[in-house]
Amino acid sequence: MRNIRVSVVAGQPSPPAGVVSGFMRALPWPRAGHRVRPLWRPRMTPLALNMAVAGYLLASCNTGFWRHFLQASGGQASLLLAGGLVAWLLLVLLASVAGLGRAQRPALALLVLLAAAPAFYVDSYGIVVDREMVQNVMVTTTSEARHLLTPDAIACFLLRAIPGWGLVYWPLIRRHKPLPGCLRWAGTNLLIMLLVVGVVMLSPALQGMARNNRNLIHILLPWAPVSAGISYAHATLQAGSATPAPLGRDAVRGSFLATARKPVVLVVVAGETSRAANWSLGSYGRNTNPELAKRELAYFPDVASCGTSTAVSLPCMFSYLPRRDYSERKGRGLENLLDVLGHAGLHVEWWDNNTGDKGIAARFTRRDMTAADDPAACSQGECTDEVFLRPLQAFLDAADRDTVLVLHQIGSHGPSYWLRYPPEREVFRPACHSAELARCTREDILIYYDNTIVETDWVLARIIDMLAASRNLDGSLVYVSDHGESLGENGLYLHGAPYVMAPAEQKRVPMLIWLSDGFSRSMALDTTCLEAGDGGPPSHDHLFASVLGLLDIRTTAREASLDLTTGCRQSLISASTAGTGGKRAAQGHGPG
Repeated sequence: MRNIRVSVVAGQPSPPAGVVSGFMRALPWPRAGHRVRPLWRPRMTPLALNMAVAGYLLASCNTGFWRHFLQASGGQASLLLAGGLVAWLLLVLLASVAGLGRAQRPALALLVLLAAAPAFYVDSYGIVVDREMVQNVMVTTTSEARHLLTPDAIACFLLRAIPGWGLVYWPLIRRHKPLPGCLRWAGTNLLIMLLVVGVVMLSPALQGMARNNRNLIHILLPWAPVSAGISYAHATLQAGSATPAPLGRDAVRGSFLATARKPVVLVVVAGETSRAANWSLGSYGRNTNPELAKRELAYFPDVASCGTSTAVSLPCMFSYLPRRDYSERKGRGLENLLDVLGHAGLHVEWWDNNTGDKGIAARFTRRDMTAADDPAACSQGECTDEVFLRPLQAFLDAADRDTVLVLHQIGSHGPSYWLRYPPEREVFRPACHSAELARCTREDILIYYDNTIVETDWVLARIIDMLAASRNLDGSLVYVSDHGESLGENGLYLHGAPYVMAPAEQKRVPMLIWLSDGFSRSMALDTTCLEAGDGGPPSHDHLFASVLGLLDIRTTAREASLDLTTGCRQSLISASTAGTGGKRAAQGHGPG
């Protein structure tokens, strides 16, 4: 009888050696003398691989493109065929130009990444991938980005990217010798370009549709992110080499500011993603401004923004240049509003609870708000705008000179709107607490967006009360949002659409001006006149000159036609003169 070995460690008898060896022999291990059959891989030319990858990307990553194209074409079969052919040829051309020789596979893998990454957001939020959107991505923060990296977004990316990368690396490539390969490459690219031109020229209907729907090229993936990235890089290089030209070096305090009995403090609140359509100070039905409605102020409900994203609108707001002339290169090449205020001798600071000052405050004191400023305001992992209030009170208590303080809000920044206010101040319910807006009904989205407006209303009211209660200064406040927000209208969400095609919800923002009694007397201004201005609805173009006008800063850079205070100081002087026998005029005070 066979001996059975007993395992001392396990305490159990080991199986007979013959059983183990028989089981191991039964497994499909490769044995000596046997060759493992390799996995079958098709052989393809470089052009064939480019064509296959372009077809895959057009079919798998361009749902948003096809949806918009189908709507624009009216479902005409001939237009769909011609447009689809042109789109495919453009992607083949992009794949061919991007990679030659051994660089082909890495280039194609990168194109798959650039198509799969934004596809979810184009499909779900209706975003357009243009230069401004690339700029938004490049300047975003980790906190902002993590709200967009939802489980659905990650899953959709992997489901598109992994098969695409498999297609790139699976086939074997039949490569040509260097010189013939380069000639074939150049000839192929030329032929593709001729085919694109030929198809477009032979289809007048396609030409007309393309002219009327220019956004289509900004949602064709990965063509859109590649072209937008090149445009952004070019603009950044140009802007980065520019040295700001001097502006308003002649700025001085006017007679009103120079003779004010107390330090004058203006708080400029740069709002975030607040659209005028949802402010009850305007015509909105839900009461989103219960606190501000109790205070005497000038409200402007239809202000046109400079852009539809913070990266564009914020520096444009503080720029001397009007929107029609503004570009990043021109903006960076010229000093801004804060510089002019500094030239006039005012103290200037920038406090930020958002994604930074975009270079506006590069020459001034900057302060990023953190949990150290108010732990209670940052209890949800991100700070609400309440974080400004405690430091602001201490700042106002110590104010002893003419000052402009800019507060850059987080405001109504999405898609995680519920993080913009503390739970105890959630006025409207039920709110949909999800960053994946497609999971919420439009009414739910409106409810929890409206709660962010109520929070901004509450914060602005607290700032106004602080300024009004300060006995050592004359205070005022200017609030204006940088841009608006889409909340599901026409299938669009968030913001950042190209300005020419952006809906009004992204371009119409609220603005208000509040003056304390002391400020109104010192600067000879009243809010009634400001609100009744006859220059038409204001825009971001008015901010530069109007801030200088409010503070009575005299400079050639102050454009009277864009100054909301123009005429208001004169009207108050006239009324004062009629009642006091000309005392103010006798003191030498003239119109601002």
